[in-house]
Amino acid sequence: MTQTDPIHQLQSAVQAVRTNVGRVIVGKTDVIDLLMVALLCEGHVLFEDVPGIGKTTLAKSLAKSLGCSFQRIQFTPDLLPSDITGITYYNQKKGEFEFRPGPLLAQIVLADEINRATPRTQSALLEAMEERQVSVERETLTLPRPFMVIATQNPVELEGTFPLPEAQLDRFLMRLRLNYPTRDEERQILQRFKEQQPLTDLQPVLSADSLQHLQTVIRKIHVEPGVENYIVDLVTATRSHNSIELGVSPRGTLALYRASQAYAAVQGRNYVIPDDVKRVAIPVLSHRMIATSQTRLHGQGMEQIVDEILQRVAVPVES
Repeated sequence: MTQTDPIHQLQSAVQAVRTNVGRVIVGKTDVIDLLMVALLCEGHVLFEDVPGIGKTTLAKSLAKSLGCSFQRIQFTPDLLPSDITGITYYNQKKGEFEFRPGPLLAQIVLADEINRATPRTQSALLEAMEERQVSVERETLTLPRPFMVIATQNPVELEGTFPLPEAQLDRFLMRLRLNYPTRDEERQILQRFKEQQPLTDLQPVLSADSLQHLQTVIRKIHVEPGVENYIVDLVTATRSHNSIELGVSPRGTLALYRASQAYAAVQGRNYVIPDDVKRVAIPVLSHRMIATSQTRLHGQGMEQIVDEILQRVAVPVES
């Protein structure tokens, strides 16, 4: 591969972002890589994790590394759609109406505790995620590119929340978890943050324009027919599994396909192998299924079921 090879450029760019974010976030390189995969796929990410483990810091570090605009929205039950999309108001000094953009018109948006918002506000976010636009006062405004929603929800504290409908969950390319740091990582966090805030001095290492170019590269990653069949077989298996009431939709099939292409490119390859599909299958598929009541009663998680399907479905053999 030459230095001008687009795959090499993409891999180098991801490495630069990974290193830059790593100046703030201790460990979690696998999560950073998956975030970059989502960005390359023009997808959105849902973090389902407990508070205080660095989700906001990670999102800010990513936005700074890309030189993208960033906004954080704290979702609450009294939040209105206009609070996130923006409002038109009368400017008395100018004697005319003006539009004041809301935080949703940033390039990277952190939707904190998304399940605390009412369905009406969630629907405004859904339009932005799916259509890359918002509707204000009967006018449609196109969102900036790149555009990514990083949403969070606490899986433990459910009082006063509005569960996300399946249609909205399906709009997230991935569901990720940061999880607690190891003992050594937590010691490093103490050392790194005790005297300064490393996020303050973080500089961009990749421009938004360069990222948009890289997003076009992943669509050219080659996928063999055998690997395509493997992707379809995995998704089909979710629809006939005894523990699943509703399997993955065709949107999920395409999401798994795109994520596999992006992950292969991040690894420096211009072709997808079955291991790429396996690596992204759990974060891409696990939130797109509905478990049976019996499965929920026994406390079996969706990640376990996807892992079981990965073990069961035959992996294509290289020709």
